[in-house]
Amino acid sequence: MQLGLDFTLVEELVAGVDEVGRGPLCGAVVTAAVILDPARPILGLNDSKKLTELRREVLFDEIREKALAWCIARAEVEEIDRLNILHATMLAMQRAVEGLSVTPRLALIDGNRCPKLAVPSAPVIKGDGRVPAIAAASILAKVSRDREMVEMDRLYPGYGIAGHKGYPTPVHLDALQRLGPTPIHRRSFAPVRALLEPVAADCIVATI
Repeated sequence: MQLGLDFTLVEELVAGVDEVGRGPLCGAVVTAAVILDPARPILGLNDSKKLTELRREVLFDEIREKALAWCIARAEVEEIDRLNILHATMLAMQRAVEGLSVTPRLALIDGNRCPKLAVPSAPVIKGDGRVPAIAAASILAKVSRDREMVEMDRLYPGYGIAGHKGYPTPVHLDALQRLGPTPIHRRSFAPVRALLEPVAADCIVATI
């Protein structure tokens, strides 16, 4: 259920929802939902991209300690390739809201659209810089995904994943050309798909 409302008027039991990882060529898309506790304010909440890594790490722990409820969820690479990145992101957001230990009265979603939820929801464009609960969600999602990308860098050395976090930087694209896709690369994304298509074509020719 999606509402058009003035979200500034609602203060309690509001879940902020955000995602990280729509643009990368590899890895899951990670989402988070957070219900802040008005009695336990958290200073310095902002869009995670505008904070230093150290500040995000500090806030990550503080949010999990002070929030009334929080949940980090995801959609895997296989789901991204099967559903497309938009629908996979909506699914991950739905999982984050449904995973909260407290049912929110309202879910505010960063962006211009909402997933299908059992609770009222409203989109907030650039919400991670306007709504503290969304900012908190963006921090949980980013820190969680960034940590995972560091682990993936250890599993798949040579791609520089710890540095670019899967985004299509020149370093990443060059590594893809040299080393080929890994199991965590998104087959449906153009730079990866382009590398796999010649292989598929060769298989077709070989079977004729």
